[in-house]
Amino acid sequence: MNEEKVLALLKAQGVPMKSAEMAEATGLPKSEVDKAIKNLVKEGKAESPKRCFYSAVK
Repeated sequence: MNEEKVLALLKAQGVPMKSAEMAEATGLPKSEVDKAIKNLVKEGKAESPKRCFYSAVK
């Protein structure tokens, strides 16, 4: 569920974001956002174009 929220936010924004920005935008704790990002990257749904920034895979 958290992964879906984070992925939807990344797709809607269209620009790389930091996990703290995602936490603020989704209302989720940063630790939960970090876990969701880790899983999304592992599944190939998100990527890190530069250090500490994440975006949805197109």
